[in-house]
Amino acid sequence: MGEPIYDARTFWELLCRRVAATPDTTMLIDDSGRSVTFAEFKHQAERAAAGLLDLGVTEGTPVTWVLPTRIETVLLSFALSRLGAVQNPIIHVYRHREVEYCIRQTGSELVVHPGVWNSFDYGEMVDEIVEGLDYDARTLVAYDTLPDGDPAILPPVRDPTGADAVRWLYYTSGTTSDPKGVKHTDASLIAGGVGLAKALNMSEHDVGSIAFPYAHIGGPDYIVTMLAAGFGALLVERFDPAAAVVAYAGHGVTMAGGSTVFYQMFLEEDRKSRESTGRPAMPALRVLSGGGAPKPPKLYFRVKEQMGVPVAHGYGMTECPMISQGSPRDTDDQLAYTDGHPVHGCEVSIVAMSDDGGEVSAPAGIQGEVRVSGPMLFSGYTDPALDRDAFDARGRFRTGDLGVLTPDGHLTLTGRVRDIIIRKGENISAKEIEDVLYAHPKVGAAAVIGLSDPERGEMVCAVVETAPGADDLNFDEMVEACRDAGLARYKIPEQLEIHPEALPRNATLKILKYELRQIYEVRRPVKLTARTVYEARQEED
Repeated sequence: MGEPIYDARTFWELLCRRVAATPDTTMLIDDSGRSVTFAEFKHQAERAAAGLLDLGVTEGTPVTWVLPTRIETVLLSFALSRLGAVQNPIIHVYRHREVEYCIRQTGSELVVHPGVWNSFDYGEMVDEIVEGLDYDARTLVAYDTLPDGDPAILPPVRDPTGADAVRWLYYTSGTTSDPKGVKHTDASLIAGGVGLAKALNMSEHDVGSIAFPYAHIGGPDYIVTMLAAGFGALLVERFDPAAAVVAYAGHGVTMAGGSTVFYQMFLEEDRKSRESTGRPAMPALRVLSGGGAPKPPKLYFRVKEQMGVPVAHGYGMTECPMISQGSPRDTDDQLAYTDGHPVHGCEVSIVAMSDDGGEVSAPAGIQGEVRVSGPMLFSGYTDPALDRDAFDARGRFRTGDLGVLTPDGHLTLTGRVRDIIIRKGENISAKEIEDVLYAHPKVGAAAVIGLSDPERGEMVCAVVETAPGADDLNFDEMVEACRDAGLARYKIPEQLEIHPEALPRNATLKILKYELRQIYEVRRPVKLTARTVYEARQEED
């Protein structure tokens, strides 16, 4: 295979160099048994690119795609990269409100969707959005087939020096009601993936897995790692833990994961396997890896003791795909109690407040805001007005997270500056949900808080003060209000609490959320009466 490929500038260059090195190595496998080699993948991507060119997609054309994790999805993305289009990947759990906002802000001329998938009609949603646009846009169904054309009509491959052009627009809910558009280049996404690849030290002998939405910012991280190191991966379109571990075992998957909830599900399936057969569920597994939610140290040691493999957990965000990453070369304490070492090329600073209110660089062990810089950092927001507060005077990105650096340089996250809820790696704006609740006639005041959850990192809890003279809001009414407002299902609170008195406030009448967290943190969700919502979300996730 030769040395890993760490110096490619564009996705297409990286793919071509991988094909030149190991053309016949399997690149992607799906859970129905289909597979493509690196060479086959490149050929099919070129044909899809030619088909897209026939549809009018050229360099710079903005294209939104909202698709599940399939071979065709990865092919479409690389076909768009071959043409130099501007891609706007949208996670398939998003619904009308978020999808419409993204399409409008990006000015997408083509919207690609899977049709009816997992009992939801994406075509109906997308058609309704496109009909309401004030410009012409086309839609395309691309679930099991892609546009097809003769690669001979393709324009010359872009010069890798164009790797710094914005070609990717990802959206994150952040801390505001509207999603925030994050601008990335091929070079910035590749830098993040190279950071991950160097930390995990994967090789051509590994078999990876992608069980998370490929449209997530983790998608390019992982595909760059695969192409750089030369290993293939199993794609999981609809994640079911029992079925997944059978497929992982059958294909010899050596690295699995996704986030904390995946670790727990794999741990449970492994327990069942050992009890029933005396064998591990995934015999070839050598490491679990992921991010997106806090990793309890106890979970690390449970996995290590039962499954005999380490958990290499990492930290990143849409604006900076890789910040820190645990490595199989780290010690147990480093893996259990930190979020990894800053990845190659990423500079992490901890900034604390001095006694006089100024900012100072915090020494090891002192908490402060995590700020980052490096080649994997995004180019700014699609709304330039957001950039002013996003970067400090030195050009470092203000993550809004709190953390400390250990004496050996590892990063441990300790909390958040901003009021967001992180559920299974997705940022949820409390204000967005509160705005919906405040509009309900039974709600006098509302606060949405995140409560710790061992599987999802945090769960969404709505605490409501009943409006004078009104009956208490019930769970079904809350769910209906959120759905009617167009909120994605993963944003709908799992827990509703009717506060017995006025919500606690400070002198300026701001609701004291930390007091509410203290009250409700110790309670488990007993208000999950709308089981259909909960079960649907489980299937969707």
